Amino acid sequence: MEKEVVVLLGAGSIGQAIIRRVSQERHIIVADYKEENANQVAKILENAGFECSTTITDLGDKKSVLDLMKLAQSKGMPKYLVNAAGVSPSQAPVSEILRVDLYGTSVLLEEFGKIVCDKGSAVVISSQSGHRLPALTLEENKLLATSNTEDLLSLPFITAITDTLKAYQYSKRCNVLRVMYEASRYGKRGATVNSISPGIIITPLANDELHGPRKDGYWNMIKSSPSKRAGTPDEVGDLAHFIMSEKGRFINGTDILIDGGTTASYWYGDLQYLQKTH
Repeated sequence: MEKEVVVLLGAGSIGQAIIRRVSQERHIIVADYKEENANQVAKILENAGFECSTTITDLGDKKSVLDLMKLAQSKGMPKYLVNAAGVSPSQAPVSEILRVDLYGTSVLLEEFGKIVCDKGSAVVISSQSGHRLPALTLEENKLLATSNTEDLLSLPFITAITDTLKAYQYSKRCNVLRVMYEASRYGKRGATVNSISPGIIITPLANDELHGPRKDGYWNMIKSSPSKRAGTPDEVGDLAHFIMSEKGRFINGTDILIDGGTTASYWYGDLQYLQKTH
């Protein structure tokens, strides 16, 4: 019997937390833009008893994504996909954010949907930031959800973006809409696809921000949120585990916020002041 395969794209803390919960007796492919990141995570997982292989993948390059899909098929039956890759507004220019986070994620969802096996599942790590973008028109929503992936970056309202935060927010909104669009196709293969939108989760990158030049703003946002704390990768991992398990099979084509109530407070609570800066 072929071994089931789990694909992790993006070797960060959140992706690792999910993978450790869903990969027992399965083969893990750890894919990352940087070879050293993939190798480091694979070593950690192998030392914990998991079977791994690694590959370099550029999420924003379709050929690279197709190569990853071929590798997954060569290892067995593609069962789970965890996409935790991406770039943030402080890491890259507008064009790169849109290429990787918007276009790349859309291509990845489309291509994995062609090979995912029965009872499989895909989870995309989106962001609370996508929920801070004001409502789009019905036509804009439809274009982001259903356009040919090769046409996404040419949409007029996407080419008009000049701000990195807006590029990131539109990308994350697109992730959620593409998940909705792909749900029917995944369902025909007996699989599910969902997204998770975390708030501030304590990772190495978040820790840098919490101790960097913008730390006061971050800490004030955390302390003013309903939960009054940041989240942990394990909390996201537990949520993803449920969604991808047999118990979560009725959850399909949706996005789940896990942000301690920050988005609710951003629109209607103590964090409304952030609307002036976002």
